[in-house]
Amino acid sequence: MIRTATPADIPVIHTLIRELAEYEKAPQEARATEEQLREALFGDHPAAYAHIAADDTTGEPVGFALWFLNFSTWRGVHGIYLEDLYVRPTARGAGHGKALLTELARLCVARAYGRLEWSVLDWNRPAIDFYESLGARPQDEWTVYRLTDEALTGLGTA
Repeated sequence: MIRTATPADIPVIHTLIRELAEYEKAPQEARATEEQLREALFGDHPAAYAHIAADDTTGEPVGFALWFLNFSTWRGVHGIYLEDLYVRPTARGAGHGKALLTELARLCVARAYGRLEWSVLDWNRPAIDFYESLGARPQDEWTVYRLTDEALTGLGTA
């Protein structure tokens, strides 16, 4: 069962983000607060959106997808950038991850968005195999760059 997140889901989204950070071996990087998530997802000007995967029997949240719109200058249309996709280990293999991606693909098709894209850690072979089984292909010719912390502040105050 996939549903659009509501403000009541903020605590579970926050918990799932922390679990994902642990899985990705970077718990110290997950610094977002519940209040920041509430503002980003449900404030006056939402910056991101989320869907919840719930257990079909209990209705308990077992995963989430958090995404935002991007824009392709080459295609001239929006796309979805999937920031986080996470399913709890105890719920993996039951189709929740595929259902979340299917829902985002449906949104893309319904809204005439040109792409659904995301990043995956190069060591996460189970995720890579899963994504490729759905037809996703790596963009080998691109390298992601990022400015954060001191480098971002230094450049932004130069």
